[in-house]
Amino acid sequence: FTFLLLVVVLYWVVAVLGLIEIDVLDFDIPEANGIDINAEQGLNSANVLAGLMLRFGLHGVPVTIILSFIALFGWVICYYVVHFLMGILPEGLFSLLASIPILLGSLYISVMITAALIKPLRPLFKKASQETVKRVLGQTAVVKTSRVDNSFGEATLEDGGAGLLLKVRTDGSASFSKGDRVVLLEYNKEENTYRVISEDDFAGS
Repeated sequence: FTFLLLVVVLYWVVAVLGLIEIDVLDFDIPEANGIDINAEQGLNSANVLAGLMLRFGLHGVPVTIILSFIALFGWVICYYVVHFLMGILPEGLFSLLASIPILLGSLYISVMITAALIKPLRPLFKKASQETVKRVLGQTAVVKTSRVDNSFGEATLEDGGAGLLLKVRTDGSASFSKGDRVVLLEYNKEENTYRVISEDDFAGS
């Protein structure tokens, strides 16, 4: 869990710097009745993972937040269990074998805690997403990431508060750099992205 927590911290640092997208790990999870993880055919690894996340209640918020909570709670639980338990266990093979159920148990408990914490957050994320789409189309945003093209990019939109961070994409070979001003033209629900063009092109259209 120490390694996983370090990876999570590094990810958030890099994301804040604008080098990767905040929700780079996110993927769409269908409704609870949309996947049968017990089915023997037609399932790939992504569907199985989505089904397991549904079963444990890990859905409705960005995957990066879910993983961050699991890493944090897993590390805390594992640390205290090892601190208080390993000292009374004999060193050697027995201690090594005992670490396996400790790891699995910490993972399970951290997943349950995470599921309980994100449950009241799901309606907030869903409502915020729907309201955001309605009011941002046609507005101008500023590119936050190092680049924006047809497969990568984020832009910030001033909303009078902390600002909105949106995933944006271009058409074809068009691209933008950090600091460029772009206009949000269209929302792609499947990919949760906005198609953008430059502010100059929008003004001349």
